[in-house]
Amino acid sequence: REQARLKAGVVEQDTEQWQKDPNFAGLERVGGVDLSYVKGDDTGACASLVVLSYPDLEVLYEDCRMVAVTAPYVAGFLAFREVPFLVEAVQRLQQEEPRLRPQVCHVSFGSLLAGFGVACHLGVLTDLPCVGVAKNLLQVDGLVRDELHREQIRSLQRSGDTFPLTGTSGRVLGMVSCGDYNSSSKPLYISVGHRVSLDTAVRLVRSCCRFRVPEPIRQVRQRGLGGE
Repeated sequence: REQARLKAGVVEQDTEQWQKDPNFAGLERVGGVDLSYVKGDDTGACASLVVLSYPDLEVLYEDCRMVAVTAPYVAGFLAFREVPFLVEAVQRLQQEEPRLRPQVCHVSFGSLLAGFGVACHLGVLTDLPCVGVAKNLLQVDGLVRDELHREQIRSLQRSGDTFPLTGTSGRVLGMVSCGDYNSSSKPLYISVGHRVSLDTAVRLVRSCCRFRVPEPIRQVRQRGLGGE
């Protein structure tokens, strides 16, 4: 019931003026969050938050703290296990350096592509625009990494090429994007978290990529336990 209540609060449209500008004029700070686990331990984790300047993508703020995760893992409800620690990181930032509060956050997985994942949950609780990004396909609503999917990926020829991820429900859950990062042919899976449209999410992620993974997520993982 709590998940359904929070999900009803997700906004899938652009709400900020900078989102409506082709060059994101007015966007100055982008964030990345991650919760990475100690190898071989499903309770010890590092909750991390970074804030980068935009468009230079230089780290302005970082907060990495070891936490004890006590809530059990339940498929479809991962956010209830992880988000409280990320909310605390956002709250600490708000108290310590309010001028550095990010205008949008990148979250690995956890978007509408996951039904109601970490990016949605965090966005609703903090009122931050959030974008979900993943390197692999989350197989939900009939989405599978079959030969048709692989053929669609191979069809992405040019930087910026995309194709929609449409579930069996008929709903577009996200976009697959071919980036211009380091000539990588591997795609990214991008989806809405909160207070951002899918088109804007794709443009934003592409603009934050120096390598395959967008810089806010790459930097937050380097500082946590997730590596690159």
